[in-house]
Amino acid sequence: MKITRRAFTAVVAGAIATPLTHVRLAGAADKVVRIGYQKYGTLVLLKGKGTLEKKLESIGYTVEWTEFPGGPQLLEALNAGAVDFGSTGETPPIFAQAANAPLVYIAHEPPAPRGEAILVPKDSPIKSVAELKGKKVAFNKGSNVHYLLVKALEEVGLTYEDVEPSFLAPADGRAAFEKGAVDAWVIWDPFQAAAEVAVEARELRNGEGIVPNHQFYLGTKALVDGHAEAIDVLIEAISEIDEWTKSDTAAAAELSPSVGIPEPVLVKALERQSYGVKSLDDTVVAQQQNIADTFFKLKLIPKEVTIADVVRKGKA
Repeated sequence: MKITRRAFTAVVAGAIATPLTHVRLAGAADKVVRIGYQKYGTLVLLKGKGTLEKKLESIGYTVEWTEFPGGPQLLEALNAGAVDFGSTGETPPIFAQAANAPLVYIAHEPPAPRGEAILVPKDSPIKSVAELKGKKVAFNKGSNVHYLLVKALEEVGLTYEDVEPSFLAPADGRAAFEKGAVDAWVIWDPFQAAAEVAVEARELRNGEGIVPNHQFYLGTKALVDGHAEAIDVLIEAISEIDEWTKSDTAAAAELSPSVGIPEPVLVKALERQSYGVKSLDDTVVAQQQNIADTFFKLKLIPKEVTIADVVRKGKA
């Protein structure tokens, strides 16, 4: 099935968290960095701790935060000019690049393959990925777990066509999973951890050995070309949160009220997260290119893309 840019936009536009017409565009005059974040990764902790605002203020910038349910929705907002910077998993930027979004890879976190998984209900008779053949599987289209599903099926000799995809954002996926409307749910932390804690969802397969599950920091070309100092401050703040969380996960978990994630869920997710922001090297670019090539062969994106064309050169 060929996915046009119009179809891609239609899939994600309805889930954007903030009306685009109400968001001020950043520019040289107002010096506002608009950050899109998810309940995932370091950015939600950075927002919860509140340290970025003072750092940006010191160089004359302010910050605006907008929450999104997933990476595809966040990058659609970036494509529409509604946010300048954000973080997603591996797959959303590939779909966005194929839709001609003006994005640039700025930095990444090390692999965190246990931070995404295929889940089944605790009493499900399904015991292996091979048993998903012919089953209904929920996941957020164009997200990092889209690729996890493809690779997990491939590992057991199945193809993407062997399952019935049910394209659902995390909240809808959780509801369908709990109601038994789907047989399995492919999801990332903290939603993964929440399902494990709340309904004792059982892990069928995580990303270990088949996908790296990087977290990428992305910005618009306009931000990268015109606001290098702000990017440097952002990456410095992210690095500090990384180091703090890695060294004191218990303290980071105390941000639970400010990030809106129950503490037991946040602890579980943080233990599976990776830390150590850095610029993209040739290995990471090659891994992203492999995902892009896989999706093009599966006709999940409408054209071939070259990852190296949209990677920020030099330091993270």
